Formats: sequence, C-alpha cells, structure tokens
Amino acid sequence: MNDILRFLLTQPCEPPALDGVEAWWQRHRALLPRFPDAADLALAGGFGADRLGYAFASGYHAAHRRLFPQLPAERPTALCATEPGGAHPSAIQTRLVADGEGWRLDGEKTFVTLGTRAELLLVVATEGQDAQGRNRLRLVAVEARAPGVQVEALPELPFVPEIPHAGLRLDRVQVSAADVLPGDGYARYLKPFRTVEDCHIQLALVGWMLQLGRRHGWPERVREELLALAVMLRGVSRADPSAPETHVALGGALELVRRALTSAEPEWARVDALTRERWERDRRLLDVAGKVRAKRLIAARQRLTGAGASSDE
Repeated sequence: MNDILRFLLTQPCEPPALDGVEAWWQRHRALLPRFPDAADLALAGGFGADRLGYAFASGYHAAHRRLFPQLPAERPTALCATEPGGAHPSAIQTRLVADGEGWRLDGEKTFVTLGTRAELLLVVATEGQDAQGRNRLRLVAVEARAPGVQVEALPELPFVPEIPHAGLRLDRVQVSAADVLPGDGYARYLKPFRTVEDCHIQLALVGWMLQLGRRHGWPERVREELLALAVMLRGVSRADPSAPETHVALGGALELVRRALTSAEPEWARVDALTRERWERDRRLLDVAGKVRAKRLIAARQRLTGAGASSDE
C-alpha cells in the first residue's frame, strides 16, 4: 500500500492535457505494470487525469480488473447490460442459444459505457428461464469486431462528454464455450459490478481531487482527509461486493466522500477556470444511479436486521 500512498503524495501533479479517449487509454495503460491492484490502479488513474471524465474512465476500467481479473488487462473492456427495457435481470432479452458445437448471441444493448473504445465486450445474455420463470443469465466475452457485432456511437451526454457511449446490436454472433464466463451472470457478475464500480469510481475521484489539491495548494487538512478517504475506500473495495456488510460500509464511505467534497468547495477558487467549469458541468455524474444506491443500502440494512429483502435488489 505504501507505493500508492507515496505516488499520491510525491508524484508530479501537472498532468498533460488529454486530447481524447485514446490519449486517456494510453496514459492509463502505462500505469498497469506498476499498479496491478485494481484499487491502486483507480487511484493512480484518477490522479493522472486532467478532468473528472477521464478519472471516471480509469475507475470504470479498474472495476473490470477487480471483477474480471482473468481477462487481459491491456485490452479495454465494456460491460453490456442495458437493453430497451432496462438492466434488471427480467429485462434482458439478448439470447445465448446453442448452435452446433458452440453458441450464438442475438440481441440489442442500448447504452454501453466506453463502447466505441472497447476491444472486448462483456455481454449479459439469457439462456432461458428457470423453473420459477426467472431469466438464467450468463456473461459472454465477445470481440468488438467479430462478425455480426455492430457498435454505434451515441450522442454526447451533457456531462463528461469526453466519455463515449454506444448502442450495440448482435446478429447471429458465433461464440465458443470458452467465451462464456463461468457462473451465474447476475449473481456472480452483474449484481456485484454495481458495487465494485461504485468503489473504484470513488477511488478515482479521490485520486483526482488529491492531484488538484496538491497542484493548487489546498490546505494540508483537506488533502490529508482525502488521503484518509483513499485508504478507507481501498479497504471497502476488497470486501465481498455481494455482502450486505459491504453495502453498509460503502454507504458510509460515500457519505464521507460527499462531506469531503462539500468541505472542499471553498478551495475551488484556487483552481484554474477551465477545470472549474468542467467540474461544474460534470459533477452531475456523481449523482447517477443515486436511487439504486439508496435502495441497495436499505436492502442491506434489512438483511442484517433480519427484516428480509428481495434477492433481486
């Protein structure tokens, strides 16, 4: 752990401007040999970003490293879940069906983060229903340029416009048994990813704020509070992402980050105008999926007190 703390405290904090997602990826990729640990990678990637959008991108990629360590780290990946009906397990209509000695994928995804830059797509698909009529989901690794795969860029969002998103169509895409990741696609991958993603994006945010604090001379108490948050979030990121205890701890961590951001508000007067303007535009990103997080926290509290909760929270 000392390596990442030393990096955050002593690394030169004047990151060159990133002129596109490719530049972000090359800088992020250069950190992989030094920081194989996903949490440290998120912190270092956030520290090296020149804006919140690219810090987010590093946290998103680091979340993939945490949940899918068997996949090649040097290839950008994207999780493909959301469909016209949403991302709830019951909304998944993309189908994985047996086709000769292999499998075939057919379906549509409506919103894939970093979809136009990904080389490997992790597609959530159903292979049918169980005895209770619930979708049996699997996760399938698909080459972004495989025959039958069509990735279509979506319009920029009003915040973090640098981060590309895409729609995805899958038309009789052939996959092998080795491309189907082991285990239940929902319980093992899709559900915990929400928690893993929150942890690593917050780590990247804190790394970015530490860089800003050092570069613009924020008070030591503010920077040290951010460093303490980095240590705390690093610990939470190592906990079981499916456990209710983890969700309660993460809920507390997110609240502490929110308070730290509020207390740092006066320090933004020291920051250059362009970075301030981007922050005011992009900070809405931090509120995305806020209702989902709140629901997850309530369900976790209920499970711990024995009040019960839906297994599909």
